Amino acid sequence: MVRTAQYVSPIGRLHLAERDEKLIGIWIEGQKYFPASLEEVQEDAASPVLRQAAAWLDRYFQKKRPAPQELPLAPEGSGFRKEVWRILCDIPYGDTRTYGEIARMLTARRGAGQMSAQAVGGAVGHNPIAIVVPCHRVVGTSGSLTGYAGGLDKKIELLVHEGVDMKRFFLPKKKPQTV
Repeated sequence: MVRTAQYVSPIGRLHLAERDEKLIGIWIEGQKYFPASLEEVQEDAASPVLRQAAAWLDRYFQKKRPAPQELPLAPEGSGFRKEVWRILCDIPYGDTRTYGEIARMLTARRGAGQMSAQAVGGAVGHNPIAIVVPCHRVVGTSGSLTGYAGGLDKKIELLVHEGVDMKRFFLPKKKPQTV
C-alpha cells in the first residue's frame, strides 16, 4: 500500500508518497516523470513518515538545512540510479556539482572504467524524491542550468533559496523545433 499526502510549498504543491514506512517519492506537481499511477494508493496525511517528510520540508523552506539522512528514504530505481542519488545527498546546501563531477566520483568509487555524464544525467533526471535528494544542485559543466524534471523555474527558485550565487549560471538556449 502506498500512502500519499499533499504539501503546499513556496514552489508549488508537492506530492509525497511512502510505502512500508519509507519515503518513496516527493514530486512537484506537473513534473516530468511524475508517476502516472502508483499501485494501491491511499491518501493518508496522518502517516508518520509523511508527517516527518512534511516537517522536514517545513524546516527546509525555513532555511534550517535538514539533512536527507534524517528521513527513511527508499527511492525506487536501478542500482546505478540509487548510487547517483546517494551522491546527490552529499552535495552541501548552497553548492552545486556538475554531471561530469558526479560521473568522476562514481568512477573513483567503483575503481574502474569510466562513467558518462549523460548516464548520470538520466539518473539525476529520474530522481523520485525531489528537494530531499537534491537533484536541483546539479548543473552543466559550462554553467548551464540544464534539466530539472520539476521545471527550470523551480530549480532556480530552490538554488536561490539555498543562497547559490546565480551569476555564474545561465539558462540553456531553446533548440529550434523541426516539423
